[in-house]
Amino acid sequence: MNKLIDDIKAGKVHIVVVYKIDRLTRSLMDFSKLVEVFDAHNVTFISVTQSFNTTTSMGRLTLNMLLSFAQFEREVTGERIRDKIAASKKKGMWMGGFPPMGYQRIGGKLVIKEDDAQLVKLIFEEYLKSSSVRGVKTYLQHHGYRTPKRISKKGREYGDAEISRGHIYRILQNPVYIGQVQHKDKIYDGQHEGIIDVEVFKQVQEKLQEAAPVREKAATKSGSLLQGKMYDLDGTLYTP
Repeated sequence: MNKLIDDIKAGKVHIVVVYKIDRLTRSLMDFSKLVEVFDAHNVTFISVTQSFNTTTSMGRLTLNMLLSFAQFEREVTGERIRDKIAASKKKGMWMGGFPPMGYQRIGGKLVIKEDDAQLVKLIFEEYLKSSSVRGVKTYLQHHGYRTPKRISKKGREYGDAEISRGHIYRILQNPVYIGQVQHKDKIYDGQHEGIIDVEVFKQVQEKLQEAAPVREKAATKSGSLLQGKMYDLDGTLYTP
């Protein structure tokens, strides 16, 4: 698209021809900007299967109507997909993406991958011993643990990298390891088997909560511009 716009500005294009209007864009706002570029450089826009021409007022009206329907269709499709994902997660289904460490996807379901599951268990055990994500990372580094090697459908290799602190946090906080599925702020019972005992997971969440930095809540609005933004050396919040 950017190359097309550059060519139009360079005077290399006189007519833009598409099969259907929504092959160019399904956004009314985006297309209005494109039409400005077309007009500024005397470029005509034509759709082969829809009879209108942007050089006439009737053609522009038809174009806007078609684009409005195309945009509506795109938004409805997006809503339908989001609703389907939400409904599937309520049933405990795994909805795509790379499976979390410790699992593999077989027939659309998460199945425990024993070797990787042992590493997940080790991460939880070490965190309960040290109560420090940094300590867990150091332990894993020292013993040569790395992320599992994976191959995508297109044959690209992933993984076999150092396990970062962020990755450890995600593992420790992921309810998938107790057989649950999360959708936004809601959690549902999953159709897969958990790797971690529920009580162990609960203990880890409590320790993570205790270790989280305490942030004082800013006072209610009073019109003071610096309220909730000024701290002393110990992190104590100033008040007006």
